[in-house]
Amino acid sequence: MTNRLAEAKSLYLRKHAENPIDWWPWCDEALATARAQNKPIFLSIGYSSCHWCTVMEGEAFSDIAIADYMNSNYLPIKVDREERPDLDSIYMQALQMMSGQGGWPLNIFLSPEDLVPFYAGTYFPVDPRYGRPGFLQVLQALRRYYDTEKAELQQRKALIIESLLTSAVLQDGTTDELEDRELLRQGWETSTGVITPNQSGNSFPMIPYTELALRGTRFNFESRYDGKQVSTQRGLDLALGGIYDHVAGGFHRYTVDPTWTVPHFEKMLYDNGQIVEYLASLWSAGVQEPAFERAVAGTVQWLKREMTAPEGYFYAAQDADSFTQSTAVEPEEGAFYVWSYSELQQLLTPEELTELQQQFTVTPNGNFEGHNVLQRRYSGQLSATLEMALGKLFTARYGVSPESLETFSPARNNQEAKTTNWPGRIPSVTDTKMIVAWNSLMISGLAKAAGVFQQPLYLELAARAANFILENQFVNERFQRLNYQGEATVLAQSEDYALFVKALLDLQACNPEHKQWLENAIAIQDEFNEFLWSVELGGYNNTSSDSSQDLIVRERSYADNATPSANGIAIANLVRLALLTDNLDYLDLAELGLKAFRSVMHRAPQACPSLFTALDWYRNSTLIRSTTEQINSLIPRFLPTAVFAITSDLPEASVGLVCQGLKCLAPAANVEHLLQQVEKSQNRG
Repeated sequence: MTNRLAEAKSLYLRKHAENPIDWWPWCDEALATARAQNKPIFLSIGYSSCHWCTVMEGEAFSDIAIADYMNSNYLPIKVDREERPDLDSIYMQALQMMSGQGGWPLNIFLSPEDLVPFYAGTYFPVDPRYGRPGFLQVLQALRRYYDTEKAELQQRKALIIESLLTSAVLQDGTTDELEDRELLRQGWETSTGVITPNQSGNSFPMIPYTELALRGTRFNFESRYDGKQVSTQRGLDLALGGIYDHVAGGFHRYTVDPTWTVPHFEKMLYDNGQIVEYLASLWSAGVQEPAFERAVAGTVQWLKREMTAPEGYFYAAQDADSFTQSTAVEPEEGAFYVWSYSELQQLLTPEELTELQQQFTVTPNGNFEGHNVLQRRYSGQLSATLEMALGKLFTARYGVSPESLETFSPARNNQEAKTTNWPGRIPSVTDTKMIVAWNSLMISGLAKAAGVFQQPLYLELAARAANFILENQFVNERFQRLNYQGEATVLAQSEDYALFVKALLDLQACNPEHKQWLENAIAIQDEFNEFLWSVELGGYNNTSSDSSQDLIVRERSYADNATPSANGIAIANLVRLALLTDNLDYLDLAELGLKAFRSVMHRAPQACPSLFTALDWYRNSTLIRSTTEQINSLIPRFLPTAVFAITSDLPEASVGLVCQGLKCLAPAANVEHLLQQVEKSQNRG
């Protein structure tokens, strides 16, 4: 027996289709039914590769007693946060206000008449444990509270909605040219401190912070941090750590320790796109560590082999868990990726195993539940012996050698994973939906890496994905966020617009002769401005003006999380567009955007590194006009606030023109002069 979610396109929603809970998707009918029946709404938000979401689905959401009580006393709604990041953002903020922390699954209780939350939590066990109450107890207590404490309920909701509205409306800041450099320094120092190695907790990539830390190294700010060293160390942690899949490429979500050893094993497209771009930037900044180039190349091979649809777009994610055998009831975390010592002894020669132990964290006892996660001990080039050993592990995992396996078809759900005759291990489930924002992050990473490492394949993959979006993601002339097996759906949100415009501009920067990327960026930006720009407050709303009716507040994304903030990216895009088109309307919007968020940049610089990156673009933007040959020689360099324009109409006896914002310098007489101007322009006082 299935519920309403059986017909959902979302893999995450379909995972709950056989629950005894009478789930609804988020829709007008569900909200109207809750109001008509005076039932509080139980809203549960998660995503397909979320481990604890999967645990709760198999426990509390599959429990008959819980389901009976839920169905009688609540209107239960399931939301995929990757479909509706706007809803997730609002209610996650409410969870953080109520509990002081956030995470998924996000389980929140709403009044049906106004959709304002009154209680929230994350994982609830079936029975009391881990210091948490049993889920049925929670449901019963909250229903009593909803029915009997109306006055307190209204007071509680009033405080929550007031906090959400206050958070959504930021005070304007004032633009002070003399203050910008100090503000930028504070933002850089804060972000550099955030990514400075610590001795406790989980380790996340946090690329918006690392990107700002790296770009700020060119200013020689006085600071207690060595920005270049900290930026380089983050690259080494990523490329050498267990967060990277040294056997088959691709980065896991994060590690559960401060030593970058044991990952949470899901692989998210958005992490991989950002990390590829960052490692390429590090290389271009002069940190040419062989492990960086290897990690980028391996990630692109994983992307091409496992995460690229035949149509050219990129899939969203791969689960952390997988089945060890087809008869298993539940999948195990990391099973596809880890190695027992006995397996390694069986697969490798004594010489290979000895060298693997010397170079990687391999021991008889292992470092993860008796198994080994591979983490490199040293930087540098891997030997031919080690590469051969890793190739053997690849063959054991996939059943085919890396040279022979061009495409590895995804397991789209648990049933496919368990019933397909895999030649090697049973793989993790892949969420095959296309998300514009996440594809855009990967396109940007590929474009950057293509320019830095001079790899045409990287550019080819990026261009195919971008063209798929341009050709398939418009319905009734409106940009759409998702694509499920050829069907575009859900109006694009601010992160989709901002990140796709950036991706198009990054493709243009990698190949300036191809003007169509810029032309398409302009068209997407026009739609973005029309439907999401906040005339009253400045900056971009998360959702369009004609699709916000079911939201209790309209937010403007300014805080960076696992992905960069939409407004930080969008403001930087506006500066780039102004340089490339000479249309100063873009620069006016960029200035208004920075003004809109200036107070939060002062008050909470740790929240918004992408806004400081946008400020860097605004202060130090540089347009370089030159010949194709000269610009091609500049593309691999670290020029974080430069854009390129190819021209043959240069002043006599010059090799290029450098323009700083709204003024141009004297024509550069030779290449050395041009480089001096560019370097100086990137660091204006």
